[in-house]
Amino acid sequence: MSAAQSAKRTQPGKAYAKKTSRQSAAKRSKKAKAVKKASTRRIIIALVGIAAIIMLTIGGFMANRMLERRTYKLIYADEILACADEFSLDPCLVAAVIHTESSNRAAVVSPKGAIGLMQIMPSTGEWIAGKLGMADYSEEKLMEPLINIRLGCWYLRYLSDKYGGMERTALSAYNAGPGNVDKWLNDPAYGDGKRLISIPYVETAAYADKVLSAKEKYSELYEKELYRKK
Repeated sequence: MSAAQSAKRTQPGKAYAKKTSRQSAAKRSKKAKAVKKASTRRIIIALVGIAAIIMLTIGGFMANRMLERRTYKLIYADEILACADEFSLDPCLVAAVIHTESSNRAAVVSPKGAIGLMQIMPSTGEWIAGKLGMADYSEEKLMEPLINIRLGCWYLRYLSDKYGGMERTALSAYNAGPGNVDKWLNDPAYGDGKRLISIPYVETAAYADKVLSAKEKYSELYEKELYRKK
């Protein structure tokens, strides 16, 4: 066989090999594109799922926060801030006492005769008004939010000072009266002379716990409103 004839036979073989190679390359490219497309689709689906979970989480958090704000209302923020500042009290504590005592109802009167937002007894209100030099004081004024909160804050400050800043002890006195708390403090079963070890009145113990729990809630829910920068 001549060299020319051999070359003619070899050329079709080379052309076929090139064609097959191109087809294989095209198949690999097509397969790679399909894999890439499927991978991209999976990533998009995953991102959409993550976004949906985040939105649901945020939505649930916001809904829960709104529900808690409906439970722990803050209606008299300006009055609370002014009076808490005057008597050096934590405004969240004042808001918590108002929440616990009256559920933010300014005109409520208890069966025992306590009046207004911070449920001040008329005799206590008259005594505090005298301490504050309020010449125009009357029992009806206890239904005025600013006056009621101011008198209540003065009383909380007085009790806090009396009991050395012991918040739970001061709250117990706000609920049960300083006379009872003084007796408990001097009874080894309940106190050590300076602080309460336990509270014998179930109602008073529950009251102190409720106020302190509410204080934490107000701090969490209304940080911007109750801790404004001066």
